[in-house]
Amino acid sequence: MSLDTLRDEALDLQDDTIALRRRIHERPELGNDLPITRDAVLESLEGLPLDITLHESTSGVAALLTGGRPGPTVLLRGDMDALPLEEATGLDFTSKTDGQMHACGHDTHTAMLSSAAKLLSAHQDEIAGRVLFMFQPGEEGHHGAKYMLEEGLLDVPPLADGTESPVTGAFALHITSTIPTGMVATRGGACMASADQFMIRVHGEGGHASEPFRTIDPVPIACEIVQALQLMVTRRIDVFDPAVVTVGRIQAGTTNNIIPHVAEIEGTIRTVSEATRAKVHDHLRRVASNIAEAHGATAEPEIILGYPVTSNHDQFADFTLDTARDVLGGHNVHRLPNPIMGAEDFSYVLNEIPGTMMFLGGTSPERDVRSAPANHSNLVVFDEDAMPTGVELYAQMALRHLGAE
Repeated sequence: MSLDTLRDEALDLQDDTIALRRRIHERPELGNDLPITRDAVLESLEGLPLDITLHESTSGVAALLTGGRPGPTVLLRGDMDALPLEEATGLDFTSKTDGQMHACGHDTHTAMLSSAAKLLSAHQDEIAGRVLFMFQPGEEGHHGAKYMLEEGLLDVPPLADGTESPVTGAFALHITSTIPTGMVATRGGACMASADQFMIRVHGEGGHASEPFRTIDPVPIACEIVQALQLMVTRRIDVFDPAVVTVGRIQAGTTNNIIPHVAEIEGTIRTVSEATRAKVHDHLRRVASNIAEAHGATAEPEIILGYPVTSNHDQFADFTLDTARDVLGGHNVHRLPNPIMGAEDFSYVLNEIPGTMMFLGGTSPERDVRSAPANHSNLVVFDEDAMPTGVELYAQMALRHLGAE
């Protein structure tokens, strides 16, 4: 097998890749229960020499390709779920499900991974080891990767001769409209942020709006807490290990002349290290509770843990970047200078095994990436010409990790 032919093979599969992508795009599903999407994936894999495991806690699919020679296992991930948005792209294959849209490109990830399975299956006898294709639901805040891991995703059995074949590396692609088609980017270390949700309930004593002295008004106390949280970030958190604390919702009261009993503050916490993540949690609880107490009120802070930091392993990231340079040319491969403050549940996989999350450019050269609608916009459009690059990269990463030449 020549690794130089993989690009042509990926291009030969483009019709299949597009067909599956559009089929999934028209029927988006949310969360961890994706029966329509899973059926489409399984149909696309029919006839391939794969050992398929259907996960029970989610609609996850694990498909294992065993090569002709012994060796370790490499994991390739593609996520499958959509977002709760009303699509406004005007595409011929626009979503047929009201209020649901593939606005983050997971339909392209799934289609590219399916075609990579076809491509690698054609070279089964030449593979030294195994490839584990992870078709994952629930990435958009539903912890799908975590559930698949808990269900034994990485517990691959020994080879037929008894040789162990542990999972020794993992790779995932994420398409983005902020990079032109043909380019990719990643970095070692923290690549994407953790994402936690917080809710602070400020409990005061309500009453008539004309007599605030007879009450403990939770509204100005909540406002003071919001300001103090911003001060906390700038004065208590190391600028070289940053955090973002954003309040997205404040809610209190029912009308203009009533001081309410309770005010609620809701927001998100983003960090790029677990140490700073823990500090922000502690500082937020203390700030909220102590400010409320100073005014005779009480605060009930609650932190809902989201995804951990997505941290690429340095050596694997270097390997990924070197491979991409060989495939795409150095001018199309970029090392990110800073982490991205979005979050990803591929972080759960990277907490278990070495690997890399890489960003794949998905905006046509005819469009300006600076003005192209972003991921999670109901106007975002991903360039299907980017998909052969993704298919080839999946295959190249797997084969090179397993020692193919």
